Amino acid sequence: MTIENKQIIVYGGTGYYGRKVVEKLVTKGQSVKVVSRNYESARKIVGNRVDIFQGDVTNREDIIESLKNVSSIVICLSAMSNKLIGKMKEIERDAVLAIMEEAKKADISRLVYMSGYEMREQLLNNLKIPEFGAIKIEIESRITQSDFNWTILGDAPAFEIFFAFIRNGKLAVPGGGLNAFPTISAEDVGEITAQVVIRDDLFGKRIKLTGPEALSFPEFASKFSAISGQKIKHIVIPLAILNVFSFLLIPITPFVRYLYKSLKMLNNFPKDLADNVPEAHKQLRDLFDYEPVTIEMEIVNRIKERN
Repeated sequence: MTIENKQIIVYGGTGYYGRKVVEKLVTKGQSVKVVSRNYESARKIVGNRVDIFQGDVTNREDIIESLKNVSSIVICLSAMSNKLIGKMKEIERDAVLAIMEEAKKADISRLVYMSGYEMREQLLNNLKIPEFGAIKIEIESRITQSDFNWTILGDAPAFEIFFAFIRNGKLAVPGGGLNAFPTISAEDVGEITAQVVIRDDLFGKRIKLTGPEALSFPEFASKFSAISGQKIKHIVIPLAILNVFSFLLIPITPFVRYLYKSLKMLNNFPKDLADNVPEAHKQLRDLFDYEPVTIEMEIVNRIKERN
């Protein structure tokens, strides 16, 4: 069964994953609303078929107004950028809790929340980066204890994480990235999330979103070299260097510190989770109607765009 012809609000709808969710919902004939502080910028991103509410998610009055005429909510808010990292608590925690509170008052029951692939508190504590996942762990707990018709999506990192480290024929990665970890295309995240929100049979489920396989950075370098015909040399940069560098830059740009914690997590990604990626992907193929984008397809597309 599906929920049809209802307005769906996507908080974070102009972000990296969010804009793909909006795009896929629109192609499915859904009425979609996004919230943005900059109307003109949002219009360029999401197009003319989307209702744009100009406001700030950190302002409760704006949240209340934005929820009018809404039946379903998708939350994919992220402050992971140099510009927003200083407001992470306000955007990723406080705003989400306020959205939940006001949605309940407005009798909105359908809630889809984008989280991390799997949040293991003990691992984060062992790595001495408990704050890296603290917000998502708290939000997930609040959602699972609520009476919303909720679905939580555990998103793997985007394929972009591999391409971001390629420079001049080299893949230089702090820590090396030797552990395999799941990744997924933004297209697949958008398509799956769009299907999730318009279905009413996924209550109380936490679904991991991943591509077909887990890959390490050296494995990606080999694939890219084979497909492109260009030798990509994998280089290990000691993670300690980024640790010191990021610590010194905290007063200027705390984003680098957050990047360090992300890379520390990836360099210690649990093997059992990586080994389970094919099964998690199979579950997605069983649950949803879509053709996944593979890392090989993404590499070919990037090469075409470059040429």
